[in-house]
Amino acid sequence: MKEVQAYLKKNKKRHLDELIDLLKVPSVSADPAYKKDVAKTAKMIADFLKKAGAKKVEVCKTKGHPIVYGERIVDKKLPTVLVYGHYDVQPADPVELWDSPPFEPVIKKTKIHPQGAIFARGACDDKGQMFMHIKAFEAMVANDSLHCNVKFMIEGEEEVGSVNLNEFCKKNKKKLACDVVLVSDTGVISNKQPSITIGLRGLSYVEVEVTGPKKDLHSGLFGGAVANPINILSKMIASLQDKNNKIAIPGFYDDVLRVSKKDRTEMNKAPFSMAAYKRNLDVKDVHGEKGYTTLERASIRPTLDVNGIWGGYIGEGAKTVLPSKAYAKISMRLVPNQDPDKITKLFQKHFQSLAPKSVKVKVTPHHGGEPALTPTDTPEYKAAFLAMKQTYKKNPIPVRSGGSIPIVSLFEKVLGIKTVLMGFGLDSDDIHSPNEHYGLFNYYRGIETIPYFYEHYAALKSKK
Repeated sequence: MKEVQAYLKKNKKRHLDELIDLLKVPSVSADPAYKKDVAKTAKMIADFLKKAGAKKVEVCKTKGHPIVYGERIVDKKLPTVLVYGHYDVQPADPVELWDSPPFEPVIKKTKIHPQGAIFARGACDDKGQMFMHIKAFEAMVANDSLHCNVKFMIEGEEEVGSVNLNEFCKKNKKKLACDVVLVSDTGVISNKQPSITIGLRGLSYVEVEVTGPKKDLHSGLFGGAVANPINILSKMIASLQDKNNKIAIPGFYDDVLRVSKKDRTEMNKAPFSMAAYKRNLDVKDVHGEKGYTTLERASIRPTLDVNGIWGGYIGEGAKTVLPSKAYAKISMRLVPNQDPDKITKLFQKHFQSLAPKSVKVKVTPHHGGEPALTPTDTPEYKAAFLAMKQTYKKNPIPVRSGGSIPIVSLFEKVLGIKTVLMGFGLDSDDIHSPNEHYGLFNYYRGIETIPYFYEHYAALKSKK
């Protein structure tokens, strides 16, 4: 492994330059205007895999954006690792809040990242983290130190719900056969305290539309006599949570997995500074469901949040209009045992019941995903634990993330395989927000750690 680490050190600048080239392409999967850029990025990933030493590299068509596949089978007797990542990114909006153009990567030093961080859309989520695996793979192949068979599946639709991944996995079940799925789309507690994500929340995402009169009206002539959809929508949304910030949808909590007092106590031992948390977010106080800590609210409890709300006139100056329609996008993060389809139906039924006769309501379900839990007594988890301990010189802490990665439950259902979530990002990396960035320390530490995972995994599997 010394040769691998020496190779990585020698090629650090090139590995960074190549990532910067990748980040320059606006592979926004949600916007059809970027379709050619998404396709261009898929080809770039395929080319990088070929140069790194992968065989049978394919850019596989789907009904949407392509999936890039590649493999290197060293010995069929060895365990096989399927590396999953995504090359698509979130829209950069609002662009005006970026300190530098989102697709013109720049490296800047910050208090958290004294060695520098790459500022660009997709830097952390997930181009930077996905690319770590290709570079680590390259180093292992170049030094004849690949201890496992490796397969890559890099998709272009994660940010829009991986809508075609299920079908792809079912059709290619034999091709994707493996012993473990390895994903870096999560983070660590800090650059001094590593962690491994063992739990993810699920997701139910909907869009609601409230319609009043058939057209916009003069608010002076009709105000007070006709329902204002924005007013109605605001009241409906406000009623979705009670005074203790508990979600007020009947049946919403019926299947929630209750976490034991022992596990909650262990969870709250993770390093956490409330003062720093509030300072970093520039808030005077935290907010959430009564009876739970901030760490618990952000991981083991379900949520309901309005992600966007609009309607009426929002241009310069004033326009006294009573709008015809009002809209909102709402996401619900789910915990183990909650079914996203069931929750979506419960929301739809309840939300429609809240509407007065003066308006019409439409609820459109978008993408969702199931929650997931990963065991910590497997060779896969132990390999990740030992790898991170080797590079960070400290035991990683198992944590439950508040985020959602729907493909984890998909892989378990379709491929019958568990996933190891070995990410290297930080909560402060502003993913999905303006000024997204990824620390150079984190990028290089990920590339350095991944080869040790393969080494330990092969050794642990041979002992079984």
